[in-house]
Amino acid sequence: MNAIDLASLMCSRLCHDLLSPVGALNNGIELLADEQDPDMRERCLELLAESAKASANKLKFFRLAFGAGGGFGEEIDTREAKGALEGLYGADKRIELGWIVADDRLSKGAIKLLLNLGMIAGDALVRGGRLDVGVEQRGGALEMVIRAEGPRILLDPKLRETIAKGHADGEVEPRAAGAWLAHSLAAEAGGTIQLSDPADEVLLIGVTLPKAHGQD
Repeated sequence: MNAIDLASLMCSRLCHDLLSPVGALNNGIELLADEQDPDMRERCLELLAESAKASANKLKFFRLAFGAGGGFGEEIDTREAKGALEGLYGADKRIELGWIVADDRLSKGAIKLLLNLGMIAGDALVRGGRLDVGVEQRGGALEMVIRAEGPRILLDPKLRETIAKGHADGEVEPRAAGAWLAHSLAAEAGGTIQLSDPADEVLLIGVTLPKAHGQD
């Protein structure tokens, strides 16, 4: 996949995820303009606030996962990554996030890899559940583990193939942007991504980068 195709996928994914909250903002403003009942106007304002927050959370996440978030430095504060993932999945309490990352800072590449794999695992929790993210340095290597557990796990075979090989047969969908980027980031660092066999309630994704990528 060339850079233009990847950029197109990223834009499509961002637009797809923002369509719902931005559409709700538009509908809420239209309702507010016509509504005279004080209680209904208050409810409209609440819905507008929720939609605005959801939009901001998604933009914050994609800024770090896809864009140049974190400025021009080589490393990013891991608390910023945690906040981005919490905003994406924890706002509605449908997914509980566990964060086991001892390092205060990680390289941009490692943060992007972590967030994209976290997004893939979180999307697989179609009925909610728990998402645990762990990172540790061991023997000069950086190890990542993402564990998703819930009533039902659904990971499209094309996404699985894209994560493992960097490509999949058939039409490429916007949701494949994170899978393709994760594969590329891991390969660039000389690492590999391993996924557990399909299961109804648990999904495990593991990454080992031969060297603590971007770390001193």
